[in-house]
Amino acid sequence: MTEADATTRRIGLSLGADLCWPAAYEALMERLKLDLPVGTAQVRFDVERVQVEPFDLRYKPRYDLVIDRLTHWFPTTREWIKKIALMDDVYVLNNPWAIQSMEKHTTYCAMMRLGMPIPETWMLPPKEYPKPGDDLMTRDIEVTVKRYNKLFDLAKVGEAVGYPAFIKPYDGGGWVGVKQVKDAGALHKAYDESGQRVQHLQAGVKDWDLFIRAIGIGPQVNIIRYDPDSPLHDRYKVDFNYLDAEAWQRAVRIGRVINAFFNWDFNSCEMLRSDGVLFPIDFANACPDSQVTSLHFHFPWVVKSLLRWSIFCAATQKRPKLNLDWRPFFDISDRDDLSFDEKLVLYDDIAKERFHADEFDAFCKRHLSHLDAVAYDYFGSDAFYKVVTAKVAALFPAHEVKRFSDHFYGLVQFWRKTEADRLGLKAEVAP
Repeated sequence: MTEADATTRRIGLSLGADLCWPAAYEALMERLKLDLPVGTAQVRFDVERVQVEPFDLRYKPRYDLVIDRLTHWFPTTREWIKKIALMDDVYVLNNPWAIQSMEKHTTYCAMMRLGMPIPETWMLPPKEYPKPGDDLMTRDIEVTVKRYNKLFDLAKVGEAVGYPAFIKPYDGGGWVGVKQVKDAGALHKAYDESGQRVQHLQAGVKDWDLFIRAIGIGPQVNIIRYDPDSPLHDRYKVDFNYLDAEAWQRAVRIGRVINAFFNWDFNSCEMLRSDGVLFPIDFANACPDSQVTSLHFHFPWVVKSLLRWSIFCAATQKRPKLNLDWRPFFDISDRDDLSFDEKLVLYDDIAKERFHADEFDAFCKRHLSHLDAVAYDYFGSDAFYKVVTAKVAALFPAHEVKRFSDHFYGLVQFWRKTEADRLGLKAEVAP
């Protein structure tokens, strides 16, 4: 190959307050020194942080792929993402239309259709509506509510769902507005305080003994034990052997199927285990935790998985899937001759096909076999310690920065010890 045959794939990072994962992503990309034979070209990579600015709808973007962390918060970025995916075939993590349109309600309905054991869930109309005014919208709302809103007995809905239950915004995220209710009195109080947001009332999973999160990036899924009652920095647990092989595989399949169903490359799914059954309870999280201050031990997995999937998609010029095709899943769900586990295997076959799982695995074995060793070295470096410190300093009081920097960095060093055991390396864990 000559220099003229070389081509550069540009990856854009569309960021918010993120500090640690983009710094680690950029550092590992640089250390990998990729120069890959793909087709007739020699492919190299360049990473750039995206700037927000006015744009001509007909301009041609620089990027082949964008990892987006802003879409659901910043309308300008969201619409720019739509433009480059729709007009320029830029591959985007995640599909912006799926993020914008697939609120919790849709995901519950869809996964119920697939037969997943979603807890009993009811939708409640909002407690309050905008106060009547002179504008057409509020006048129309007032007339519609008086004409068509049927009075209902909230206590009877609570009885139908069962206690304990959770009342929460149907489109919410980040646990905002979520309240546990244990009886009719608590339900009435929570509903009275819910304002103008449409609510779900969802049954709690009784007698659960395990809470897990399945983080998915492309076809890759990692299962992590989770404790929502712990402080934010201690919710993702460092634990092993809490699921047997069969349950682990089932959790992986559930996470991957949900992500493929909604065109999400990067998402997390929460599940509770009760009497051996995994109940998905929250899985529209297409902007999951990615910070070392949350993930610590699990942080290297996220960064490495983002690298693998984004490099694969950019190198092979994977085209974005702009529309959602649910019929193949429904054709399976409508079959009466299959158990749920049998259906789940078939759902997962569709998911792996849509994520090009076999091609991805072959690509990683051929081109990224050195990533594990490169990551092992980087995550034990002074450069990474500085990244951890910068993130901690952005979140913690000054007098706690050193202690928590050492804490999170130390947990990553424990990951390096387990990684050395897995890879058969001589462990060189930083002090």
